[in-house]
Amino acid sequence: MYKLICAVQNYSWGKPGSSSTVAALVKDGHHADCVDEQKPYAEFWMGVHPNGPAKIAETLEDLANRITNHPELVGEHEQGTLQFLFKVLSVNKALSVQSHPTKEEAAILHKNDPVHYPDPNHKPEMAIALTNFELLCGFRPAKEIYRNLKGAPEVLSLAGGSGELENLLGGDAAAKAALKNIFTKIWSSTPEQLAEAVQKFISRIKNEPSELNDLMVRLDHEFPGDTTTMTSLVVGDVGVFAPLLLNHFTLKPGQASFLGPNQPHAYLSGDCIECMACSDNTIRAGLTPKFKDIQTLCANLTYAMSGPPIFAHKEVFSGVDLYAPPVPEFAVQSVKVYMFPLESEH
Repeated sequence: MYKLICAVQNYSWGKPGSSSTVAALVKDGHHADCVDEQKPYAEFWMGVHPNGPAKIAETLEDLANRITNHPELVGEHEQGTLQFLFKVLSVNKALSVQSHPTKEEAAILHKNDPVHYPDPNHKPEMAIALTNFELLCGFRPAKEIYRNLKGAPEVLSLAGGSGELENLLGGDAAAKAALKNIFTKIWSSTPEQLAEAVQKFISRIKNEPSELNDLMVRLDHEFPGDTTTMTSLVVGDVGVFAPLLLNHFTLKPGQASFLGPNQPHAYLSGDCIECMACSDNTIRAGLTPKFKDIQTLCANLTYAMSGPPIFAHKEVFSGVDLYAPPVPEFAVQSVKVYMFPLESEH
């Protein structure tokens, strides 16, 4: 068994300093000289992905190199590497509205744009809550989307009005086609259209408190948008509208959600562990200052509609839970370790 020095990602959405579980791991495991209280500690990576490779603590050799030279260290199914990437996340503010491609799509994206899609692999992933973990994931049932958009005329105007909305209540194929048209039109709005819609919408719902409205006001505060250099127009972030269409829910500690290919999602707050196929491919389309590939995301989504996708794990032994998603790269076991008091000496 090797002690590892693991990679830490200081993305802006991470929890700052010692408030972060990631920072606690860094400190307790001596993965860095110190914890900077002013710095966000977002992700702790355990794996061989080149964007954050783990190293052997004793020699500082890359774990990937050690496995390549000693393939007997891993099972044959790992094919001379690690097929998975294991992480701990500490989320202080929303991550981007995003999805992940299939293997076939990832290969094409990587070939055409290796800067933004750094590898040719897919990225199915499992999030398991360590604390209450708030997220958006998957499209809501059609009736909920219909109701939410009916009550948001500022947003519905970006989709061309209510004509397409009625088709959401049709058969499955018609509903998916309608949702694709609605989502694509909203997310493809011009800067001028988006600026006006966000301003009017947020101004109104600030005076109409509800769980949904409060969330969208919060997201607008976290992502107030950018000022265009040509017009000085403040353009809000289209991701502010995501809760109207995506399921909003909170996982309790131990609960999980599995995110398959082309499923829209955004983590909002809390700590979790995450396991995925070994990839760093993310198609972003909102709640981020990073590169957004709205056209690809809109084209690739499945547009399946359902309730919150909470993944059912099972207890395989007393104190041992198995999270086994329908992918070959990984499964996760949670093992409860019970501490018993030492007997008093007499």
